[in-house]
Amino acid sequence: FQKSLNETFGADRYSEARKEVLTNMFSRPMQMALYFCTGVLEDETLFRHYALNVPFYTHFTSPIRRYADIVVHRLLSASLGTSAPIRMEKEAIQLQADHCNDRKMASKRVQELSADLFFAVFVRVRA
Repeated sequence: FQKSLNETFGADRYSEARKEVLTNMFSRPMQMALYFCTGVLEDETLFRHYALNVPFYTHFTSPIRRYADIVVHRLLSASLGTSAPIRMEKEAIQLQADHCNDRKMASKRVQELSADLFFAVFVRVRA
């Protein structure tokens, strides 16, 4: 896909922006990952990662990036016994996860609207 985009758009001053917009548009249908507290969900099939084909999956990045990643690091550390247990009820953790999901969805929506605007301007200029 990336090779096709590179060959199609060449190297003019807007080519990178056009490729990024189209890449974002093509990836929209993919299901967005959600944060959740495993102690709240009863259906363990929701823990799996479809693309990686693993039954239990936890995603996180550097804890300096997002609050959700800090929580995941702390919970993993506590579950491995390398730090003190977290003093939060699972329902409170789920409320934090819901809030992080809401903010992530809002951010994604703004990104999509921005891409739509850029694409509309691009099409209008090219017409």
